[in-house]
Amino acid sequence: MKAVVTGGAGFIGSHLVEGLITRGFEVHIIDNLSSGKLENVPSHVHTHVLDIRSKEAKELILQIKPDVVFHLAAQADVTTSITNTIDDASINIDGTINILDACKEAGVKKFIFASTSAVYGDIQKDLISEDDLTNPISYYGHSKLTAEKYIQLYNQYHQLSYTILRYGNVYGPRQVAKGEGGVIAIYIEGLGNKNPLKVYGDGEQTRDFIHVLDVVQANLASIEKGNQEIIHVSTGQRTSINQIIQILKQLHDQGVSPVYYDAKPGDIKHSCLSNEKAKCMLNAAPLYNIQDGLRHTYLSEITNN
Repeated sequence: MKAVVTGGAGFIGSHLVEGLITRGFEVHIIDNLSSGKLENVPSHVHTHVLDIRSKEAKELILQIKPDVVFHLAAQADVTTSITNTIDDASINIDGTINILDACKEAGVKKFIFASTSAVYGDIQKDLISEDDLTNPISYYGHSKLTAEKYIQLYNQYHQLSYTILRYGNVYGPRQVAKGEGGVIAIYIEGLGNKNPLKVYGDGEQTRDFIHVLDVVQANLASIEKGNQEIIHVSTGQRTSINQIIQILKQLHDQGVSPVYYDAKPGDIKHSCLSNEKAKCMLNAAPLYNIQDGLRHTYLSEITNN
């Protein structure tokens, strides 16, 4: 079977590529390398340096005629979406439509989309379900939600089967140490450079941190399952920034020094996604709890650096 992974040279995408290879897929990557890295990609994978909005990307999919397309390429930084709203919309909406159009014409059997918990905005609920109201408070969240709507309409008009996966806060080896979602990568890089760990607010803000290999598991399960569904990829567990720091203190024997700053305006205090639907429909319960996942990530990154 053939698979195309857009954004396949990136953090999540490169791990997914490895998972597909293990399953015997012929894998093609479409990535413009704006954030992805060629060193993330196994040498025998077909890598095409293209923009997802380009005519060439569409033509490539028509040529390959893959069985499944995993669409991970995106503008994924909330701050960038505010400072460069046009690019955010162009990449996340126009780019998705271009790939969808190619899938429609190529007869792709399944389209699997990487979405985000940012579509919910600052919803005041202990555990968010897929049926809860979407009300994004960032252009990034809005552009990803709009892409979801296009995917659903492509199914309605063209019978293109899909699964939409809304990720929690993904972490793990190869994550770039920047952006709102990259706090664990930022902290581990800071430990390696002997820098203090910056905490904005009191550190009691919580997120649903999900290990990248659990994200891969959900994507692979979606090839055959979860048709025409929106499904969370999450742990259903809250973890605070202070808890992250305490675990890192246990792992790092050279001292961990948090420094607290004022909270950033507009920061969401708590976000946690129910994973009951993923367990039921994808049989994808997380393999990593936060302690084991942080240990795996810490050892991988510190050893490689």
